Amino acid sequence: MDPSGRRRAMKTCAALALGLSGVAGAQPGRAAGKSVTVAQIVDTSLDQQDVAKDFLIGSRAAWQDINSKGGLRGRPVQHSTIEVDGTPASLRAALASIRDNPACVALSGTVSDPVASQLTALLRKETLGIAHVAPWLQNSSAEIDEQTFPIFAARQEQIAHALKSLSAIGLQEVGAVFASAREQALYRDDVARTAAALKLKLQAYQGNGDLARLGLRLTPATPAVLLFIGGTPELVQFTQGLDKQSRQRYVVALADVNPQTVQQMGGARSTPVIATQAVPMVTAGIPIVRRYREVLARLFDEPPVALSLAGFIAAHYTCEVLAEIDTPLTRASALAAFRKRATMDLGGYRVNFNADGRSATYVTQSLLTADGRVIG
Repeated sequence: MDPSGRRRAMKTCAALALGLSGVAGAQPGRAAGKSVTVAQIVDTSLDQQDVAKDFLIGSRAAWQDINSKGGLRGRPVQHSTIEVDGTPASLRAALASIRDNPACVALSGTVSDPVASQLTALLRKETLGIAHVAPWLQNSSAEIDEQTFPIFAARQEQIAHALKSLSAIGLQEVGAVFASAREQALYRDDVARTAAALKLKLQAYQGNGDLARLGLRLTPATPAVLLFIGGTPELVQFTQGLDKQSRQRYVVALADVNPQTVQQMGGARSTPVIATQAVPMVTAGIPIVRRYREVLARLFDEPPVALSLAGFIAAHYTCEVLAEIDTPLTRASALAAFRKRATMDLGGYRVNFNADGRSATYVTQSLLTADGRVIG
């Protein structure tokens, strides 16, 4: 199935998932105090809704679980989902709705990356005085100020993690495949900076519609290791083209890609794919991941995937910081609490901010083998 076809097919599912809002799983008698609102801005644009859907499912599962256990110090959390279409106008409208709702004390888990980047920049110009917590901010070049608190490794750290071991065994050049002109405009600086730091020669390739054709027409001079910047459907198309070539290549994909879906859609039949992610493996035995699997199985008919685990972690981090506030919970007190950027252990997932205002050291990776197995 082509990328636009898959995303059209997902649109109905995404609309169902994204259209639900209100108190996330509040139960009578468990969280009976006055509710507190946490808003999540979610990108429903055609090329980002698959990422947003998974991330939102994880966030929603977490808030429902939190409310079932008494909410935020006895107060239910109103998890308010605000949909945007990726345009500046829709994002400004979302912020206007938040400005008009004084009960909203924080923004948590903004997704997708382009929208998280736009929102980070827009909040610097606005006077909302609201914490922007745990966004899916993959853009390493985004300026981080005292309102935004990223807890997931950005693209630069993911690329470095994946390529470092390869450079140690003699890799001297890498290809960067951008799924479209938009990805190239947004992320070429991240890629170039990381390649330069690893002393790797970089060749760039831009997709334009049919990525299978791009995979087919790569020449023998193309590097054996290709870094892919794009979404899951585009990666499927690209590897389907590569699979028809005689030369073996390795593709490195980043955290927006779902390896299980690549396999299900018939991608990477003979091309190994190394996929990075900014959270632990969903099969890990650490407490936060075990809790995620149990809650997801109980509340949603969805398989565990890295992006929904990220959404789950984002919500729990937000809740943990808000729960430590011992003064009246307002936007100002919430923002002050997050500005401390305190080190925190979320059941084995460690949040530890660096001098740049990011907690960006946790990267894992899995291998999608040519015989269809996902090894992590």
